[in-house]
Amino acid sequence: MAGMMDWEVKRLREIAYGLRKDILEMTTIAGSGHPTSSLSCIDILTALYFHEMRHDPKNPEWPERDRFILSKGHAAPAIYACLASAGYFPREELKKLRKINSMLQGHPDSVKTPGIEIATGSLGTGLSVGNGMAWAGKMDRKKYRVFVMFGDGELQEGQCWESMWTTTQFGLNNVTLIIDRNGLQNDGWVKETKDPEPLQKKLEAFNWKVVKINGHRFEEILPALQKAHKSRKPVCIIAKTVKGKGVKFIENNPDLHGKALTPEQYQEALKVLR
Repeated sequence: MAGMMDWEVKRLREIAYGLRKDILEMTTIAGSGHPTSSLSCIDILTALYFHEMRHDPKNPEWPERDRFILSKGHAAPAIYACLASAGYFPREELKKLRKINSMLQGHPDSVKTPGIEIATGSLGTGLSVGNGMAWAGKMDRKKYRVFVMFGDGELQEGQCWESMWTTTQFGLNNVTLIIDRNGLQNDGWVKETKDPEPLQKKLEAFNWKVVKINGHRFEEILPALQKAHKSRKPVCIIAKTVKGKGVKFIENNPDLHGKALTPEQYQEALKVLR
């Protein structure tokens, strides 16, 4: 079993490395976007799309598919990289990020992009939508699961907490909430704007089962997702991450939110990318 886990971790690391390159390339070509926000969550999305979730790129509307909602919609390059690599659309489309008439807009668009469940951009809405999908699944006796990712700055939106209350109120244990806890938001550090701590205790007070992990270690991500699968209660995974993870000179830099690399920085990033 340990050997299988080691092999799977290695496989996912290699996928995530390629996806990081895609994120940097598409945002550099576009000259805009949110590469650092995308890099902080890409390991988790890699685990979801290439290990955990049931989905079919040839049939994006498959009724039995698991659903993923990127509530922090500005990290769209991360989900676009996953969808392209999984085969939802040609990888060449990544180079058209944010272009006029492109299927890949600055925030996810469920009308334009195969594999996107719901348009997100206005922060705070993801779990509300996910709850509805999960509740419908329960009513229809479907086995699919719903995964929602919040950013930690996004938790300053009141709707997040209203929806978290709803999830447990209706016993939606087919929902897994993932919080990308990178500590940074649009204009600075989350704790200096409005500190969500003690986050775990707050979630537990809302009757969530909480699992805390390093969001860049597949050795921790995969078991956490498995715990969520087996839990009788809704599970929230608090994933400690690093904004810009993988490129040291852009990691944890509050001034780089929503800023693409220059062509020169991009070339340097490829040399140091981990």
